[in-house]
Amino acid sequence: MRRRQFLTLVGGAAATSVARPPLALAQPAALPVIGLLHAGSPEANAKRIDAYLKGLRDAGFVDGKNVAIEYRWAQGRDDELPTMAADLVQRRVAVIVTPGSTAASIVAKHATSTIPIVFTSGSDPVELGLVASLNRPGGNLTGITSINADISAKRFGVLQQMVPQAAHYFGLVNPVSPLAGPVTRQLRAGAASLGVQIDILHASTEDEIDAVFAGLPRDPGNVLVSSPDAFLYSRRKRIAALAASHAVPAIFDVRDYVDAGALVSYGADYANVMR
Repeated sequence: MRRRQFLTLVGGAAATSVARPPLALAQPAALPVIGLLHAGSPEANAKRIDAYLKGLRDAGFVDGKNVAIEYRWAQGRDDELPTMAADLVQRRVAVIVTPGSTAASIVAKHATSTIPIVFTSGSDPVELGLVASLNRPGGNLTGITSINADISAKRFGVLQQMVPQAAHYFGLVNPVSPLAGPVTRQLRAGAASLGVQIDILHASTEDEIDAVFAGLPRDPGNVLVSSPDAFLYSRRKRIAALAASHAVPAIFDVRDYVDAGALVSYGADYANVMR
């Protein structure tokens, strides 16, 4: 081949290659999305979420690596949970989880009958309507219960041993919580078993919490049993301080209240529940 012909062929090939469109880069597959729905706030549940993420890692799932997590926090405004749940359904997440939030579990159940839901609840999930039965839950929900609401009566016994002079029991309950009914029944049953009087005090706002303690009679025989609840939990430092300032021995469902300055707690290890 003559030199002129060779250069012509090379030049034509180069021109052809330049004219071709660039090859399309392969797009990475989208990560499966976990929708985390909770009635509380990320600040109040930081330790619990750390435990939840550890549980995921132990199972081989790492946020941002092989799964993505979409967080939806109601910040104590339960009326916003349905909108948040509907958004997760619209986004077609792979699974909805409601760790440590009974209110979110109930809302998620009503939001979808097809997307898998993994819940934790503070009371009997059958009584709450989350599953048909414990051994055959059916539907698209599965999970675990801490039974923290169902052992409210047991807290009476612990408090009575610590404060043997206790004569008048008060129960602190958030009336808009899904656990309000089960907890109230357990508190009344616990009081009846010990033959003591109990008054159920309701608080669903910070002002009502303040009013509850301000309205307690000054009596060294007063003691208080607090119910499991996301709203009350998020105000645990305030409640612990009020109980101390009013000299009212109080018992709570999780250790985080004690870490915040409260007297005693009796219940499940929520970090382990989350994990």
